[in-house]
Amino acid sequence: MITAYLTHPHCVLHHMGPEHPESPERLEAIRARLSLSGLLQQTMQGDAKEADDEALARVHPLRHLKALEKCVPDEGIVTLDSDTMMNPESLKAARVAAGAVIRGVDQVYKRQADNVFCAVRPPGHHAEAADAMGFCFYNNVAVGAAHARAKYGARRIAILDFDVHQCNGTIDIFKNDPDVLVCTSFQYPFYPWRYLRSEWQNVVNTPLEAGTDSAAFRSAIERQWLPALHAFKPDLVMLSAGFDAHREDPMGDLCLEDEDFYWVTHLAMEIAALYADNRVVSVLEGGYNLTSLASSSEAHLKALLGLPFTDTP
Repeated sequence: MITAYLTHPHCVLHHMGPEHPESPERLEAIRARLSLSGLLQQTMQGDAKEADDEALARVHPLRHLKALEKCVPDEGIVTLDSDTMMNPESLKAARVAAGAVIRGVDQVYKRQADNVFCAVRPPGHHAEAADAMGFCFYNNVAVGAAHARAKYGARRIAILDFDVHQCNGTIDIFKNDPDVLVCTSFQYPFYPWRYLRSEWQNVVNTPLEAGTDSAAFRSAIERQWLPALHAFKPDLVMLSAGFDAHREDPMGDLCLEDEDFYWVTHLAMEIAALYADNRVVSVLEGGYNLTSLASSSEAHLKALLGLPFTDTP
């Protein structure tokens, strides 16, 4: 497998204060671990470009985008909600995060790579069409999906989200869209408290109780996601790769291990091999324990590269 690894230096310029868990150190921890293991050197590394207004406006109204731009401070930090803040560089970082997913889509459709991991921040899956929230400004995976439709005529896009939180933003944007299948596993009941019980035919909600372990997680995914994916037959598989469902992550109370992220990534790749000519584009979402974030990302990348899972000492 040819795996592209996309990021951008601007992603670390965004910060929300010294105590905020969604910090620039997240990307540094991932890069350090992947470099040390030798995996990073096995990828095709590249920088993202900023997503332009046209790309963002496919999923976010222009009026909302302009309102967000007006919030950017000249200095310091401004608060959008209780956990989402903005510094002067935040939207620059958010544009390259969304732009990474666009470039990843380009790479898999142009056969420059089989799959792509976008190691970017800020995350995106809580960003609704007209609401920035949950550490998120633009919905990165949604921007990439809309780009795949507009530029490459993608007709059946599957978005698989295994973050500890449900992807309310992705659901908000694509609910009732028959050409996008959203599969989301998440701790229940839990933030973001919206869309948790709502049902649309193109959304597969997989709520997990606090304390859910590997066996229960895998059983739920096989029982609920696989039938939907085989029926849908996606021509592009996209992943919202949140690693805060790890047992060591402070954000939630699920008990997944590194190998579970390898397993679910491999499952996505099997679906892509069957129906999508191997096209998988993954984008980083959550993960706030720097050690488990790094080891989970390593497991994820091993799967994308087609390597076996082995514990790293």
